[in-house]
Amino acid sequence: MSATKVLFIGGTGIISSAASALAAERGMEVTLLNRGQSRRAPAEGVEVLTADISDAAAVDAALAGREFDVVADMIAFTPEQVQRDIDRFEGRTGQYVFISSASAYQKPVARLPITESTPLRNPYWQYSRDKIACEDLLAAAYRDRGFPVTVLRPSHTYDKWTIPAFGGWTAIDRIRRGEEIVVHGDGTSLWTLTHSRDFAVGFVGLLGNPLAFGDTFQITSDFVYTWNEIYSILGRAAGAAPRIRYATSAAIEQAAPNRAGQLTGDMAHSVVFDNTKIRSVVPDYNPTTALHQSAREIIDWHDAHPELQRVDPGMDALFERLLA
Repeated sequence: MSATKVLFIGGTGIISSAASALAAERGMEVTLLNRGQSRRAPAEGVEVLTADISDAAAVDAALAGREFDVVADMIAFTPEQVQRDIDRFEGRTGQYVFISSASAYQKPVARLPITESTPLRNPYWQYSRDKIACEDLLAAAYRDRGFPVTVLRPSHTYDKWTIPAFGGWTAIDRIRRGEEIVVHGDGTSLWTLTHSRDFAVGFVGLLGNPLAFGDTFQITSDFVYTWNEIYSILGRAAGAAPRIRYATSAAIEQAAPNRAGQLTGDMAHSVVFDNTKIRSVVPDYNPTTALHQSAREIIDWHDAHPELQRVDPGMDALFERLLA
């Protein structure tokens, strides 16, 4: 039996790096299509094609008429980008995987835990509304023409390259220097964090899986923390206790208009997910990486790679404005 041929558009991000590596490890024939500008090296045995997905001529030349069992677009955010994929890959792939977002679920959250049937409505964040519009477009393509789509809704997914907290490395730098950081609300809302290694198991289990065609799956962990706990765990790994002050989500976004909706439309709300559906289709999906286990890996990786220790002057100034 021939190996499943999978094309990742992107393929070097938090989710896609782990997923493409696991797919290759499990014997799939994995190809990445991207601009070749990521610091992350692709997994061994993975083919890399260089092209910008928005450049139709370059993509045509890179793909040269090839067909794939699965196409997973990791960098589609708008309906226009999804329509571009439909036009290009309809009839040329057995499955199209779209990465939506758990932030698309209704805000405020009416009932926990969140399931795939929770309504989609986010009046606060344009990013989430765009993802909803993408899902609507793909649902119509499936209903009308049988376009073989599978929609995935991850929540906050992280790996050793990323700091899973508002402020990123800037927050860690301030904690280490003994400076105060600002946390939204009172730090007690609940937040689910999923390590990319765990996410990849659910993701890869759906590739080429006929039980996933035309359907939607959220893939998150069962590890739920308050924001106070998240900063405390990261602080311990970094060697210092965080000094926390609090501000409303609205006040933070008013001080940082470029982040409008990120808190009020997502992080400020308690989110707990029911993963029964993904487990019913991918029985080996069982998240095992808790933050207290991975925090040291994250800090050690950043300490070993000073180029990743990027303090954002804008975020640092935001903290100072809010503290003042």
